[in-house]
Amino acid sequence: MATESPGKVEQHTIYQIPLDQRHGTWRDLFTIWFGSNIMMLTIITGSLATAVFKLDFMSACLSIIVGNMVGAIFMALHSAQGPQLGVPQMVQTRGQFGTIGAVLVVAIVIIMYVGFLASNIVLGGQSLHTIAGSISEHELIVFIAAVSVIATIFGHDLIHAYARFLTWASGAALVVAFGWIVLVHGLPGNFMSMNSFSTAGFFSMVSVGALWQIAYAPYVSDYSRYMPHDTGAKHAFWASYWGCSLGSIFPMVLGAMLGLVAANGDPVAGLTAFTGMAAIPIVIIFSVGIAGTNAMNLYCGVLSTITLIHTFIPSWKAGARARAVTAIIITLVGLAIALFAAGNFLANYTNFILLLLYVLVPWTAINLVDFYLVRHGDYDVNAFFTAEGGVYGRFNKAAIFCYILGILIQLPFVSTELYTGPIAKALDGVDLSWIVGLCVISPIYYVIAKRHGANRLAAAE
Repeated sequence: MATESPGKVEQHTIYQIPLDQRHGTWRDLFTIWFGSNIMMLTIITGSLATAVFKLDFMSACLSIIVGNMVGAIFMALHSAQGPQLGVPQMVQTRGQFGTIGAVLVVAIVIIMYVGFLASNIVLGGQSLHTIAGSISEHELIVFIAAVSVIATIFGHDLIHAYARFLTWASGAALVVAFGWIVLVHGLPGNFMSMNSFSTAGFFSMVSVGALWQIAYAPYVSDYSRYMPHDTGAKHAFWASYWGCSLGSIFPMVLGAMLGLVAANGDPVAGLTAFTGMAAIPIVIIFSVGIAGTNAMNLYCGVLSTITLIHTFIPSWKAGARARAVTAIIITLVGLAIALFAAGNFLANYTNFILLLLYVLVPWTAINLVDFYLVRHGDYDVNAFFTAEGGVYGRFNKAAIFCYILGILIQLPFVSTELYTGPIAKALDGVDLSWIVGLCVISPIYYVIAKRHGANRLAAAE
């Protein structure tokens, strides 16, 4: 079995990782998801509970815990697929949608990666600017982008090593931040009575927490695909589950706290103001964490872009150089968006993550049902890389139908600033779209896929 080489440039891209080059343990899945989540964007997301949805602190904490722990179930189920198949998640999606049918999903996921990349770049620059006011915010945004692309060029092993460092460094910074704000600076006497519970706000934050986890689903197995083939599915599941849920819940709770007490509900400025002398190391560590998470988003965005190009040029054998060039191009796109959106970040980010909710939910339902209930993890990996898709074909009409239906069926339950569906209005703005999408599409796809499989076997006989 091979060993980790964080100082060497990774040579693999979208193709199956050979068994003799697998390495790592299930513990690596805990650290990469725990360490990478403790960053400024997670804190910002938690602040939505109190600054945007106007929940009191206890209601905010409960909604954050429920949303993350429910959403992490789906994220971890995807992670457990990696050691068995050894390919990126979007390549494996060809097994459900067909080689051409998967293009729509892959393209949407690439947009998602670029969006998160831009979001993280903005926050990294803004965070550093609060302690380095003499340097322009745009220069610091460019700096965060540069650090991110370098890590992506080195690839998988360096990112894993970086996450292990962040598990300890960011974890310590998080403890210091909580301790300083509560014990040194102190909270207002009326802290626990600020804001109030609302059903719409509670379920909106539950949805945000669930989406935070589900948003990892399209690339979570990219970081487990190097694991030895005999890595236990239970070990991979629980390590990913607890790493990602705990790594998200704690900084989101910090964000909810800052959303209540910071001026204008700004958690970035509030963190600097409320941590006093500790602000500089805390902000630096959380900003470095942003660069690490950016590298993860960028790395998976690159693999998805290569997957998209490979669909139309199946003879192309992308290697380390192709990954580096693609990473630079995507970074430039994300950087341009970041520089444009920095001035109205919070509103843009809220709309962005709600949009993701509606397009990711049906995909995750289809993928998990197909992997665990229909095929039981038994896929012809070589067929993923053929022009015609082998046994999976170029289009899987059942998956495509269910995916489109999954988006449409959520619309009446959608509650956003841009659009609120009739059922959401009747529920006073409560957004249950993701729950409806999962609960409806999962059984529909299962029935159609099983019937399609039975018909195919009958035709073969």
